[in-house]
Amino acid sequence: MTPQEARAHYNYLLTLCIRKEEAFGPLAFTFIKDHDLGQLGLTPEEQFNLFMATADVFAAEPKRYTHKLDCLNKAQQILRQTQFDDPGLARHLSQDIHKTSAELDLYNEAMRTQRSAPAASQDRTRMIIETDLPDYFLRVAQQRASTYYQNKFKLTKDSKAAQHFTTPTRKFDPDNQVVQKEFAGACAPFMSARTGGFHLMLPFDLKVSRRPDDPLEAAMRIWYAKMGYSFPLRYDMGKLCSYYDDQVLDIPLDDPNLLFVSASPLKEQDLGTVTRPLPDDVPRDIGLPRAMLDGSHALGPFLQLVCNVKVWFDAEAVSVLIQGAPDLHEYGLQGGTGLLTRTYATDKVQAYAPSSGRHWQQGLSFNFVNMHLQLAPGTDSAFVPFNTPIFSVYPVLNSKLYRFDDARNVEKGQG
Repeated sequence: MTPQEARAHYNYLLTLCIRKEEAFGPLAFTFIKDHDLGQLGLTPEEQFNLFMATADVFAAEPKRYTHKLDCLNKAQQILRQTQFDDPGLARHLSQDIHKTSAELDLYNEAMRTQRSAPAASQDRTRMIIETDLPDYFLRVAQQRASTYYQNKFKLTKDSKAAQHFTTPTRKFDPDNQVVQKEFAGACAPFMSARTGGFHLMLPFDLKVSRRPDDPLEAAMRIWYAKMGYSFPLRYDMGKLCSYYDDQVLDIPLDDPNLLFVSASPLKEQDLGTVTRPLPDDVPRDIGLPRAMLDGSHALGPFLQLVCNVKVWFDAEAVSVLIQGAPDLHEYGLQGGTGLLTRTYATDKVQAYAPSSGRHWQQGLSFNFVNMHLQLAPGTDSAFVPFNTPIFSVYPVLNSKLYRFDDARNVEKGQG
């Protein structure tokens, strides 16, 4: 930026300030942060005006005060070089800096009280995972989930700058990107749900449909699935047949209770250890998707994708919340939600026999984490690309360890 361009931009910013435009704060803050105003040829008076005007429009939120304080300090440093230098103004500026610093200290102290010292590793509640795809589910999938959410919701530089500012008088200006800051990634609870969980995904594409059209090429399963009843089917010679005995069934292909589930060949090649038995008549790229679909079930209208993920936990201290990933609806699916509080799975004896012989299993409950999916209302077909978070797992306190109290009762000493 040349000195002429800098002065023109400065004049433009002051015009926005005089008009009390919402865009002034983000534009001025970015201009100050990205340039040395002295080298651009702005006079000390112009710099002082810009620092003070920018400091004045920061949102009245202490988490923004670090930047506000920086502007005030820069204004104080340059004041003596200006024709505005006088004891009254200097005193007012110094008081403003002390007030902002004190409020920032209060905020920082309040935030520090929320952080307890890290617990020793032996005191932490551990969630122990057993699975036949340990490298994929425990390492690769978590890395892919982090990358997925960062790419999808990461705020732009402009939107981060806009977050620092607000104005009591706003004008309708939806197409002005300078003031756009209300994105999902700006909401801390929203992002915590996406970055703080343990995410389950698949290393291949998945398609769930009411119609048999265009299935994915690696594997397909068919279910008759409605509330209260499900039955696996095969498709042979233009007819739907029983999965168990090949009995031909008089079910039209447009029956709304049919569920066609198909998978692509493997798309993620970094799988690491795979101990799940695979068909020996096809390559692994086909065999793993086929094995996962063959091991899956329907639960009424829900598709139950069996991941072979067993989680061990201390049920006296923690429960395990499982639910569809927050963005699952964007792919045309809904996920079931469940709370694992203790060992209660209805599996065969073989699943429980080896579940008490190792020393670390003593006193722990276990359960299986599967994906329970159904098509969203009004949706006939859903497609989820590989390495897309499908289900999320969150540890939560056992209900015996907490209660909800009315703050008024606590104040009275009744809590």
